[in-house]
Amino acid sequence: MRVHVVVPAGFDHPGQPSGGNIYDRRVCAGLAEAGWEVLVATVAAAWPVPDPGARADLARIVSAIPDGETVLIDGLIASPTAAQLLPHTGRLRMTVLLHMPLATAVDTHHDASAERSERAVLRAAAGVVVTSEWTRQQVLTRYAIPAGRVHVARPGVDRVAAPARPVRGRLICVGVLGRHKGQDLLVEALAELADRDWHCVLAGSPDRDPDFAEQLRTRITGLGYDHRVRLSGVLTGAALNDAYATADLLVAPSRSETYGMTVTEALAHGVPVIAAAVGGLPEALGCTADGTRPGQLIPPGDPAALAAALAGWLGDERHRDRLRAAARQRRPALPGWEQTTGEIANALIKMKEKSVP
Repeated sequence: MRVHVVVPAGFDHPGQPSGGNIYDRRVCAGLAEAGWEVLVATVAAAWPVPDPGARADLARIVSAIPDGETVLIDGLIASPTAAQLLPHTGRLRMTVLLHMPLATAVDTHHDASAERSERAVLRAAAGVVVTSEWTRQQVLTRYAIPAGRVHVARPGVDRVAAPARPVRGRLICVGVLGRHKGQDLLVEALAELADRDWHCVLAGSPDRDPDFAEQLRTRITGLGYDHRVRLSGVLTGAALNDAYATADLLVAPSRSETYGMTVTEALAHGVPVIAAAVGGLPEALGCTADGTRPGQLIPPGDPAALAAALAGWLGDERHRDRLRAAARQRRPALPGWEQTTGEIANALIKMKEKSVP
């Protein structure tokens, strides 16, 4: 089997570990390991806002793919480029890998024309792969696509040999510094907990939204928290594993999230989670076999609720023990990347069987 994969330039750069980039990298590698011939093409642009040069590059790449071939294209590229893609949907088996519908994004620059483009592309595509059941429902509801053409392939996790060895009061929040990830909400919540024993690492790139990152630094300094809140920059590989291994709690205060890979990464280390009840975060957090959540869900965009949840965590040892036990029980049920790859491979095969140009 052969698949042409079209992804944003830089998706394989270790300094750009966004959820979408990690997902794309792991899927390409997984398909190749499973015996697929994976032909990767990258397009450089400030996706999802492409300039004319990027549109021309995409049109050239897609035009060069022979008739009848299977194509998997990242939604960041596909959603705003109906003009470039629609002429080819009849001759190619084109599947869109949709990480986040444009209409659901809080911190993405888009307009009504981009959403119209996304609707047209998704309806014309042979299939759509999404990363959560929540996103699938969004696509079915907003764009009225037949249910059989929208497939869920949740992000996997890497197996961790041993659970975390938590340091009490050590909090971690992982994600690019941006309003959609809600680090400002976490800082405001921590402003109410000056008398508690905690330290917090905000791990993520400040480059996507430098103004937001600078406002965050200014607020941290104004609170006198420079010694308690550390902006570590991007953590990957062993450094990220070490951070999870000693973390007491992951905090995911996002304003929007289609799934939440950091949640399952933390759970894979046996680390409980306090997360906003938004988008796919409740799905990522999940439950143990007996229905216990390995963490706590709070109303989104509510720093007071987050402060209360953190106060409960920091002040109640029995509560911490219960959630740690649930997090460790949740670990074995988390899907691995081989399952993610298998689900995408099955979706591509189904599209090939149903759609013969």
